[in-house]
Amino acid sequence: MKRIFLKTLLAGAAMSLIGLAPLAQAQDKGPIAISMPTKSSARWIADGNNMVKYFKEKGYKTDLQYADDDIPNQLAQIENMVTKGSKVLVIAAIDGTTLSDVLQKAADKGVKVIAYDRLIKGSKNVDYYATFDNFQVGVLQAGYIEQALKLKEGKGPYNIELFGGSPDDNNAFFFYNGAMSVLKPYIDSGKLVVRSKQLGMDKVSTLRWDGAVAQARMDNLLSAYYTKDRVDAVLSPYDGLSIGIISSLKGVGYGSAQQPMPVVTGQDAEVPSVKSILRKEQTATVFKDTRELAKVTVNMVDAMLVGKTPEVNDTKTYNNGVKVVPSYLLKPVSVDASNWKQALVDSGYYKESQIK
Repeated sequence: MKRIFLKTLLAGAAMSLIGLAPLAQAQDKGPIAISMPTKSSARWIADGNNMVKYFKEKGYKTDLQYADDDIPNQLAQIENMVTKGSKVLVIAAIDGTTLSDVLQKAADKGVKVIAYDRLIKGSKNVDYYATFDNFQVGVLQAGYIEQALKLKEGKGPYNIELFGGSPDDNNAFFFYNGAMSVLKPYIDSGKLVVRSKQLGMDKVSTLRWDGAVAQARMDNLLSAYYTKDRVDAVLSPYDGLSIGIISSLKGVGYGSAQQPMPVVTGQDAEVPSVKSILRKEQTATVFKDTRELAKVTVNMVDAMLVGKTPEVNDTKTYNNGVKVVPSYLLKPVSVDASNWKQALVDSGYYKESQIK
């Protein structure tokens, strides 16, 4: 009887363990490390929060950290994430050229890496890239200038000044090149005039996407080249720069009935800039729905961890200097005073009370 009881007990315990196995496995989904560059931009906060939310829905634990736009800080955070046993690193790099050594350490431990919205350069250890169609962002910005100034109809000449993003962010070059694919023919024909003659990312870039730096540069441009002439358009690749540029313009009298604002572009549909658009200061922005980018990234991670191949839609564009990184590109949307509510409020991205 004792033997029979013991066998029954062992069998029951075995069945219990089998029943618990899937639960234990489900609880062990993670940790997924998420390294974001800064909290100074609302969009990066939204990116981080969205990923945490979607990973949680799939049963993953996350380790989300922000690096305060400090490269050594981000490197230390990522090293710590690898040491703590993260299975996947999702990284929005401050400087996409500084991570090769730490990513090699990650690869040596079998950790997978997804570059998030900023391409990581110079490393073979980048598995996938999730981003928006960054060239198209620039096309949309320049296309808005083209439309607003009626350049296709032969209007002009108009004065324009160009701003670029941070030179350590690969996306900045795609934004600029996309914009110049539209603007350069008009510059070459004289319909658009860059009075400062400052063209090219080596001349127009803005380190760390700093709005104060953009404002100071706009101050200099206005005092040096526009004491008598009017600036009709400013290509700005990001809302944070646009706010600084607009402050500079308002400081010398733009935004009045006598001196209307030039066309000023932007990107990310940040709340202060949407409000600025409604005040008829900034003209347009490019909306990138970071909820969708977070979903794509989470699905990539989930596919890798269950042994599937993540979905991509671009295998040619993003060469990081060592390899072409398989990528998923989402579509950006141009937003102005005519469609902001449909694009931003009706989609659930913002509440109308946040804007008005």
